[in-house]
Amino acid sequence: MSFPSPFYRWRPHPWHGLEIGPKPPGVVNAYIELTPFDRVKYELDKKTGYLRVDRPNRTSSFCPTLYGFIPRTYCGKRIRELMPSASAGDGDPLDICVISERPIQKPEVILTARVVGGLPMLDNGEADDKIIAVLDADAMWMDVDDVSQLPRVLVDRLRHYFSTYKMLSPDEDRVRIDAPYSRDHASKVIEAAIADYEDEFGGD
Repeated sequence: MSFPSPFYRWRPHPWHGLEIGPKPPGVVNAYIELTPFDRVKYELDKKTGYLRVDRPNRTSSFCPTLYGFIPRTYCGKRIRELMPSASAGDGDPLDICVISERPIQKPEVILTARVVGGLPMLDNGEADDKIIAVLDADAMWMDVDDVSQLPRVLVDRLRHYFSTYKMLSPDEDRVRIDAPYSRDHASKVIEAAIADYEDEFGGD
């Protein structure tokens, strides 16, 4: 009796077992942890590869886009070097926000995203960049090549969400998010996160 290869017998770990994407750093894969409909913050359990309930949303705002991470990336020393005010990278895979015209309500999905920019987020002194992308082959966003072409209100909503989603009280200030950066800089951030991953975990 023959058995399938190990790749097909077990589910690959979303962080380590999935491909970065078809044409990084411009077109990447994204593993989605949160949708705009979630009232609970889910986060990848790094040991098992399954989603873990982190906490109910502390504020009334919702993430305005799909939210997850780019596989085989890591926010380490190179990510820190791209954000001079940071003391370190946050030690997680690189986060990504993906804009889609049609509602996608299920988390734990994989999609292909076209990178258009990013947000430089400093969280408790650590670099925690948020890459901004559009769903690849989405006709509504096919002409958008850079974050500057997105509706300003959508980018403002992203900035507001990430500036408040960890707040314990309205007076708390632990996150700083500066102006969004371009697709070109986002490509540098992704390349740095890929190199940081190879340093931390080794290549193929």
